[in-house]
Amino acid sequence: MKDHDQDNSLLRMFQENSGQFLSGEEISRKLSISRTAVWKQINKLRSLGYDFEALPRLGYRMMESPDKLSVDQLEAGMTSKVLGKQVKLLDRTTSTQEDARQLAEEGAPEGTLVISEEQTGGRGRMGRRFHSPRGKGIWMSLVLRPKQPLHLTQQLTLLTGVAVCRAIMKSAGIKTDIKWPNDILFQGKKVCGILLESATEDERVRYCVAGIGISANLKETDFPEELRDVATSIRMAGGKTINRTELIQTIMAEMEVLYELYNEQGFEPISSLWEALSGSIGREVRVQTMRDSFIGIATGLNKDGVIAGAE
Repeated sequence: MKDHDQDNSLLRMFQENSGQFLSGEEISRKLSISRTAVWKQINKLRSLGYDFEALPRLGYRMMESPDKLSVDQLEAGMTSKVLGKQVKLLDRTTSTQEDARQLAEEGAPEGTLVISEEQTGGRGRMGRRFHSPRGKGIWMSLVLRPKQPLHLTQQLTLLTGVAVCRAIMKSAGIKTDIKWPNDILFQGKKVCGILLESATEDERVRYCVAGIGISANLKETDFPEELRDVATSIRMAGGKTINRTELIQTIMAEMEVLYELYNEQGFEPISSLWEALSGSIGREVRVQTMRDSFIGIATGLNKDGVIAGAE
């Protein structure tokens, strides 16, 4: 029996015996494979997002199936007029940032959204690796074509952070705050990272790609050991699985409202909303840029969107 057929047969066995334990011996006998092969197939299904409880003498019980995204469901429920109206959904990719950038280079319209169930080379600010396991998070990148000059594109990172915070509150009832410039935190632990990259020509912004990575339904064991003290998920914060489709749709709706406001009234109203959601104001912060860094008490944002501080 081929691996793919074994996967399907094993899934059918668990689905037909919902909520029940199946012993390794029983699975081995019914599928005509070794006990070692059973263990390997279980681990393969785990890597695809299936969750199993394993107990001595009882065997395995399937606890949870992966929550798979659907383009039809995503697009049908979008209330935004432009952002997220065109969705490209991938099963696995190196980085949605690179996929969205390529689409933008090919002329993709503003609002084109690239989402992947898994990223193998997700990255954050200053090249840091971003943990993006299959079926548990929201790994997406949005094409924007702003009219603002290059030095103001930092403001779009802050706008995106406000939109994500508001969407998480609406969809999951979880209050998060923003750490300048691009992290969304719950009780001091990172739940989302934002990366905005721009392509320019003659000091003119051709397009921006807003990358949003949200640890939506990860459990503690889904995080590498080195991240467990500094990262969390919406599921861990709220104690229940969230609907990823609904959260993506809400983020697009919130972003569109703020983007229209920004285009009409400039950065000032976005700045006020950001400061109200910030966990940095009034606290000592270290601001790190590509060129330098400084430590001070954060007092607010300056007109360009850079955090201002008192030494």
